Amino acid sequence: MRKMQFLALIIFLISPNVVSSWEGYDYENGSYIEIDKENLVRPGNDIEIYDYGTGEYKDVEVESINRFGSSAEIEVYDYSTGEHRIFDMDSR
Repeated sequence: MRKMQFLALIIFLISPNVVSSWEGYDYENGSYIEIDKENLVRPGNDIEIYDYGTGEYKDVEVESINRFGSSAEIEVYDYSTGEHRIFDMDSR
């Protein structure tokens, strides 16, 4: 039994993390952003992002999502600045 638990732990540690954060870039502000895995990114939903440019977590509202092949463009409304932002997101 211990061997099976040990083997399961090894497989878990070396396998890629399937559920992870989603990373992107805001070209207008020149900063990377990250969306945590617990956020449901859908138009009309409020989500929390981490903005590496300011070093802060921010609440934003998802306004639209446009997919381009394996990447996506997300338009959001940033409550803290009152501005609309567009994120170019990596493929998931």
